[in-house]
Amino acid sequence: MVLSSPLSLQAHALTKRHGAITAVDALSFEVRPGVVTGFLGPNGAGKSTTLRMFLGLDRPSSGAATIGGLRAAELPHPARVVGAMLDARAVHPRRSAGAHLWATARAAGIPRSRAHEMLEMVGLADAGTRPAGAFSLGMKQRLGIASALIGAPGIVIFDEPLNGLDPEGIRWARALMRDLADEGRTVLFSSHLMGEMELTADHLIVIHRGTLLADEPLPTFIATRTAAWVRVRTPDTAGLARILAGAGLPTTVDPDHSDALRVRDASTDQVGRLAATAGAEISELSLMRDSLEDAFLRMTAPDRKAA
Repeated sequence: MVLSSPLSLQAHALTKRHGAITAVDALSFEVRPGVVTGFLGPNGAGKSTTLRMFLGLDRPSSGAATIGGLRAAELPHPARVVGAMLDARAVHPRRSAGAHLWATARAAGIPRSRAHEMLEMVGLADAGTRPAGAFSLGMKQRLGIASALIGAPGIVIFDEPLNGLDPEGIRWARALMRDLADEGRTVLFSSHLMGEMELTADHLIVIHRGTLLADEPLPTFIATRTAAWVRVRTPDTAGLARILAGAGLPTTVDPDHSDALRVRDASTDQVGRLAATAGAEISELSLMRDSLEDAFLRMTAPDRKAA
């Protein structure tokens, strides 16, 4: 069989049931090449089950998950088509990092020299003879990424690749995913680190209770699902709140700063003029915007009805 071009991941009404429980409910989306796609959802949303169905590790109850137009079992030379890291701890603890990569390469029909290249690329060249069981979680993450990329695949899938990495490691992983996408590869990764998702992803797919909530570029998601507001810091929050309310600008105390107010539907100029006219002292006047985390938590709140 010949793979369709360009390579992409496609979910076609993808559904997975476990008895009476529906883990994934008629998901349909496409993950395209040249884009870093973030996969978001709270614990139990169905993210890992969806990734496992793409890789042929779980069988859909109905629908299909395809890679380049084919199911995982139909792929010729699968390690050269798709690479994945679902659990960085899934490595024999007494096997060295080098031996693990050599075994992975041999099973995929890839030259042993590739294992040395990957150890260098992920920064584990000096730890290649050490048993993986002695590795920190961050080092295991690097080894898992090396295993996923050993076949130079056109599609990469990472489940929580940033867990356990230090700040330098997170920056490295972020740059790696960007480089892979810039090379034209298809990159799908999940993460609970909202700040990193905002810095890394170009596109977001958000699921909740197995259903699709959003499938859109990150800038669109932020622009349409977050709101701007003014933060004003003052030694007299109660007094300034009364002044602003009198002008039709209701306020709330900033939950992150007890000496600051949040003012929605207003500009910094408007708030500043009102404060100056009333003689109110202010030490900060900033235009802020809700974060990706704020939007995500609102979308997936426990009392939100399933879509």
